[in-house]
Amino acid sequence: MLSALRWKLTFLYLLAAIGLVGLMGIGTYLLIDRYFQQTTDLALQYKMAREFRILGLTPSNELAQAESTWLQNNSRAVLQTTPTTRVPTDDKESGSDDDHKESDSDDDDDDSDESDSEEYLENDHGYDADLAAIFVVSLDDEGDPILIPNTISPPIVNDPTIVANALQAGYDLRTVEVPGLGRIRLLTYRTGAKVPALLQTGRLLADQVRALNQYLVFLAILGSSATIFLVFVSWWLAGRSLGPAQKAWDQQQTFVSNASHELRTPLTLIRATADYGLRSQSKGEQSELLTDILNECDYMDHLVDDLLLLSRLDAHRLKMELEPVAISDLFSETVRQVSKLAQAGNISIETDSANGLVRADRVRLRQVLLILLDNALRFTPSGGLIRLGARPAGKWVQIEVADSGRGIDPKHLPHLFDRFYQVAAPENDASRSNGLGLSIAKRLIEAQGGSIQIDSTPGKGTHVQVSLPIALQQVRRANRSEE
Repeated sequence: MLSALRWKLTFLYLLAAIGLVGLMGIGTYLLIDRYFQQTTDLALQYKMAREFRILGLTPSNELAQAESTWLQNNSRAVLQTTPTTRVPTDDKESGSDDDHKESDSDDDDDDSDESDSEEYLENDHGYDADLAAIFVVSLDDEGDPILIPNTISPPIVNDPTIVANALQAGYDLRTVEVPGLGRIRLLTYRTGAKVPALLQTGRLLADQVRALNQYLVFLAILGSSATIFLVFVSWWLAGRSLGPAQKAWDQQQTFVSNASHELRTPLTLIRATADYGLRSQSKGEQSELLTDILNECDYMDHLVDDLLLLSRLDAHRLKMELEPVAISDLFSETVRQVSKLAQAGNISIETDSANGLVRADRVRLRQVLLILLDNALRFTPSGGLIRLGARPAGKWVQIEVADSGRGIDPKHLPHLFDRFYQVAAPENDASRSNGLGLSIAKRLIEAQGGSIQIDSTPGKGTHVQVSLPIALQQVRRANRSEE
């Protein structure tokens, strides 16, 4: 059941990952394409503004703004390449008196402006990479070229629509497709003069298209590699997400199977015993059979209580009455309850120094100790010793139950807290266990904020350590004694 769900989760994770990678790829592609277009348009406008100034014309506000933006964006390159270059302005070209105070004559001023302009254009190395690809064409009012100020003949795009739109609106900016050359970005401006009537700047976009295509190939390769990688990652994530559910499902199936088996056995015995008792005529024999029935009923009652307790622990519905518990009193009470069983098995129980307080539920902690002592009694031979002790360890109290029994094989240690898991009991042990004791002990200790662990060496005995928070009263008392 969960396997099919894992495939579905893998598919969903994969779709989400591919969608995210796709959005990032498409987004970066569109950003690069937009950057190319904005940079190209700004370069075309700047070049157009320079051509207007060279021809002695006044550029429009849009061109002047583009020129200013271009110079601001490339001011660092200007300072590095032409530290003494002056950018000609409209006031200089118009022959302002303030700008020509140190000139001897108007002719000298004009020569100086032309020299500055030529020096600016020749030394403008910071712009070569962006402006070298731009061509300029002068057109008449019919759209025919009349002057081509380029070292290489540019492509001529004689489109009546471009000419008409530029003459009517003042300018035209568009991308056209030229057979054999590809896409060209064209900016056409009306000059306001008779000759030339129109100025056109343009740029072949082949290098940009090639760069974008290479980026698409890179995205395709990266996307394919990422998809293969994401398949494995998605499968792993799906398995990790379903891990707790799978574990809970397996535990439930095991629990139901073991519980059914544990309940079926006493029910079968009760039915068989009752049936035999009905057919038996001896009162003494019927009394023994009824006693067996009562014993099986007690076992079932204990089993059902344990199952209900585990169910409440799993659902976090078992309320814990946490309070300071005196360890010495708890040990005395618990040992008194199991003393008869210990005497019957000729087993000694000793209590080490156990002063102090622990923060716990007194009833549930005593239940845990009884479970641990019961296990110790079952696996400790006649003449053995069980030792109870407790010692503080920082903010914790470590309660220890150690026996001198036969010990536990290391292969069983990882499974001791599993439900219904049982280690083979000694041959002389006539008691019955449902394998839930240690599971209950572990859950009860964890519900009180503690932990439990078991160490055992075959032939030398078993050592159980329970760690619980120390009571605040004891901490305060220790702090006062230090003061």
